[in-house]
Amino acid sequence: MSGKRIGIGARPLADPQAEAWIRQGAAIDPSKAARYTARLTLDVTPALRTRIKLAAFNRGVTVAQLLREVLEREYPEARS
Repeated sequence: MSGKRIGIGARPLADPQAEAWIRQGAAIDPSKAARYTARLTLDVTPALRTRIKLAAFNRGVTVAQLLREVLEREYPEARS
């Protein structure tokens, strides 16, 4: 392995339209919130993963759908 260093370079200039598009995600209309998702990573044991997959298969849903249902049931949206 050589000791040669490679520079990454300067950050490209920001595109105002792209920046505005990215920031608009922070102002999502609550009535449209169901269309947007956020990824959640969770480490589980292989045995638990198997049980979850079997439960989803037996119910005819995807693992994601099953886990969303469980999370919604356990952590319902607060009503004000």
